[in-house]
Amino acid sequence: MSFHVIETTDTAAAHALRRVVFIDEQGFREDEEWDDLDAGALQLLVMEGDTPVATARLLYEGADGRIGRICVLKDYRGHGLGALLVRHGIDHFAAQDEVTQVVLGAQVRAQGFYEKLGFEPVGDIYDDGGVPHQEMVRQT
Repeated sequence: MSFHVIETTDTAAAHALRRVVFIDEQGFREDEEWDDLDAGALQLLVMEGDTPVATARLLYEGADGRIGRICVLKDYRGHGLGALLVRHGIDHFAAQDEVTQVVLGAQVRAQGFYEKLGFEPVGDIYDDGGVPHQEMVRQT
């Protein structure tokens, strides 16, 4: 398998992946998944050839760069694609002078994954769609 990351503002492929993973598989409601932030976001897609298999979105929040909506299709998990997306997001924000840190809201069960990528928990655990989440931060 050969994978590469592309950046796009087109949300169609990212939405299709998020529907499969977050709505169909994890049971999030549509009104919890879809928001108006996609319009100003940069979408990352991991491609296997011409097929999108994983996604994340990048948002600017002042001096913070936010990585969110990270998901990988079930058949592609275990190949490091989540880490590939997060590292790409970190590198993207590190290249921006105005961004001083990268933040994300991690599902608590995935917190260790993000800690291995240099993120540290901040604040209290919060509920997002019935799933415990932890805000995490990493300096650029």
